[in-house]
Amino acid sequence: MSLRNTIGLLAFLIGAAGHTLAQPANLLPEGKAPKPLRQAHAHNDYEHKRPLFDALESGFCSVEADIWLVEGRLLVAHDRSQVRSERTLQALYLDPLRERARLNGGRVYASGPEFILLVDVKSDAGKTYAALRDVLKEYADVLTVFRSASTATNAVTVIISGNRDRSVMANEAVRYAALDGRLEDLDSNASSHFIPLVSESWTRIFKWRGAGPMPKEEQQKLQQLVTKAQAQGRKIRFWATPDQPEIWRELRDAGVDLLNADDLAGLQRFLLSSHRK
Repeated sequence: MSLRNTIGLLAFLIGAAGHTLAQPANLLPEGKAPKPLRQAHAHNDYEHKRPLFDALESGFCSVEADIWLVEGRLLVAHDRSQVRSERTLQALYLDPLRERARLNGGRVYASGPEFILLVDVKSDAGKTYAALRDVLKEYADVLTVFRSASTATNAVTVIISGNRDRSVMANEAVRYAALDGRLEDLDSNASSHFIPLVSESWTRIFKWRGAGPMPKEEQQKLQQLVTKAQAQGRKIRFWATPDQPEIWRELRDAGVDLLNADDLAGLQRFLLSSHRK
């Protein structure tokens, strides 16, 4: 085994703390593997007790990691004051995701859908993306590849949010990441191969917070936004949504692609219950 593979496997096993070495998190007993939930997105995933692994065990197919460029390293944390040298993007996410894909026949979940890694850049857009681009090239074997007129889907799809170096990314012939757009991008001519996802703050667009029925005019606005995004070949997501079944139900019924959640178990129960009906 090469040094890189050895490091990746060690990161995978360390991240799966709480499991025996003979049974890492992705090799659950037959019949125990979680059902992949395409709509489940772990907001600020790194704040959970076991980043990535708690989401994977709940069947989430999308996670969010905030990164800071610190002395040339991509460190995962919400605030600059919280960074720790060992919590790199590679150790917490890229290495274990690649190891799972290798063990599961090229997918994060065996025979499952693509897995979205939403990278929210907190530090300088240009410098951080330059460092991130170099890192992502090392994981080309499992990452989705974007070109101006095509997308070659792989085990893991990286999408850049937060401080985005849009101009540099737009001029790259080959990318291992795409851009997280905003609602105004639905009125632009940007390609879905460049912006496959649009995200927006729920509280900026809607007043309803889950108490009582959702107003009809807001239901219609939500449906119009979803229809418009999907007609362009894009997914849509809203952040700052309350972790409530009432909110998730309206999002699901409207066809929103990614349902934001901090409450992993709650969203998992909701989606599994919905699938059984």
